Order: sequence, then C-alpha cells, then structure tokens
Amino acid sequence: MEQIGLVLEGGGMRGIYTGGVLEYFAEQNLYFPYNIGVSAGACMSVSYLSRQNGRNKVVNIDYVKDPRYISWRNLIRKREMFGMDFIFDEIPNTLVPFDYKAFQASPEELVVGTTDLQTGEPLYYYKSESDFDMLKVLRASSSLPVIAPVMEYKDRLLMDGGISDPIPLRKAEQDGNQRNVLILTRNQEYRKSPTSFSWLIRRSYRRFPEFVNTLLRRHEVYNETMSYIDRQESNGSAFVIRPQIPLTVGRMERDPKKLEALYRQGYEDAQRLYPALKEWIGKSSK
Repeated sequence: MEQIGLVLEGGGMRGIYTGGVLEYFAEQNLYFPYNIGVSAGACMSVSYLSRQNGRNKVVNIDYVKDPRYISWRNLIRKREMFGMDFIFDEIPNTLVPFDYKAFQASPEELVVGTTDLQTGEPLYYYKSESDFDMLKVLRASSSLPVIAPVMEYKDRLLMDGGISDPIPLRKAEQDGNQRNVLILTRNQEYRKSPTSFSWLIRRSYRRFPEFVNTLLRRHEVYNETMSYIDRQESNGSAFVIRPQIPLTVGRMERDPKKLEALYRQGYEDAQRLYPALKEWIGKSSK
C-alpha cells in the first residue's frame, strides 16, 4: 500500500472537532505513517499519536472555563488570550500528564508547521529530528498574531503555522504522500475574508514586513488552498472530513456545551464516513 498522509487544519477551539475525529480513529486503531498539522490540529495530533484516548476532550473541554486557559485576564496580564504556560507546561506536565515516552516510541511521523517572522514563510519541524522539542514547537505553531507572544525556537522567531500554510496538503504531497486524508474545521463553502485589522497588524509587526505581507494575504492563500483541496478530492487524491454546516463555535470559544457538541460532531462524522474511508484507503493497494 502506498503511503497515505493525515493533514490537520488549525482553528483555535474549533480544533475540538478534529479531536472528535481522531478519537474515533484511535478507537478503530487507524493511524497514518505521516501526520502534518498546524496550530490546534497539531496539538490534537500528539495525544492521538501517544495513544492517550480521551485526553483531547479532557484538556480542551474540562479546562476551558479555567481563566488560566483562556480569558481576558490573560490578555491584560500577559498580552496573551490563551495562557501559553498553562496550556504548554502545567497541563501536560502536571494536570493531565502527557505520555512523552509513548509519543516518541510511536512509529508515525509528525510534522508541525510554523511561520517564520523574518521571512513570512512556513517552517516545518519533524518529530523524527533528534532535537525536536514537542511543546515548544506546538506553542510556536499555536501563537496567534496580536493575542499571543512571538516564540523563539532554534534561533528563529515563530508564530502560528496557519498564517503561512493554513492546510499543509501541498507539504504532505512534497514529502511523498500522493494520497491524503484531511480533517478540516470549516465547512466546504467557507471562504476567508480579508482582515479588518490591517492597521493593527502593520503597527504590531512593523519590524517584520514580510510577515505583515503574509498576514494580509492570508485570506488569498487560504481560499486558493480550499480550491486546491476541492480539486484533489474530486480526482480521488484526497479524502476530506469536515463539518457539513457553518460552525457556531468560535476560535476562542469558552462554552463547554458548544465544545462538547462539536467534539461529538467530529466523532460522529468520522463514524459515518469510516466505511467510505476504509474503501478509499483500500484502493491504494490495488
């Protein structure tokens, strides 16, 4: 069977949809040799790859009302809406322990996309790299503009991977995966509009003009990528799982009931599409 990749979109708290899909995959013991994601998608993938079933639900729903997780208080005190130390230190190392050994021992590759502040270009980091620091890379990939600090990693200044490569399907193909499963967090009809905060972006990142250009063109890149995904899905190169209707859950959603419903929606969509997915996967061996 040819290698099939798994591509995961970000989307902040909308990523809990991806968590539901991956929970069903894990229950079916369905894993892919190559996984790539940005922001929330990459964060959801690590508990999936460490075989810690249910962990994504606990971390992202049970703790969402904790002001240390997401709050205006964080923004006022630390200039970050999401509590990055809480999410990428206290939770995985104390409150909901992450199984680092199981993650490292898992045979699957994970690629995490980030955006380089100096160039505005995507930078990717591989689990198979000897010095891969999972938490730092995930933190960098999840650092949203304006509401999160810049992350320094390996002498690079990094931010949200979804800025420069929101759905890294082409990167998966470049890495040798000509067929890919995609988990998206927007419905098929969705297209991104230009930002209405261009003045704030220009002011906040005036030292990084290439990054500003990437941010201001983000909607163009996203919409072109969605069109490309539609073409790849039509020709059989991609199998897409995504919400069927526009979501009511926002990037910074704090309502546990809405998040629980979205998690369940992802789980049930995966369950419903699983027979077709298995058939699609089977075609690669013919």
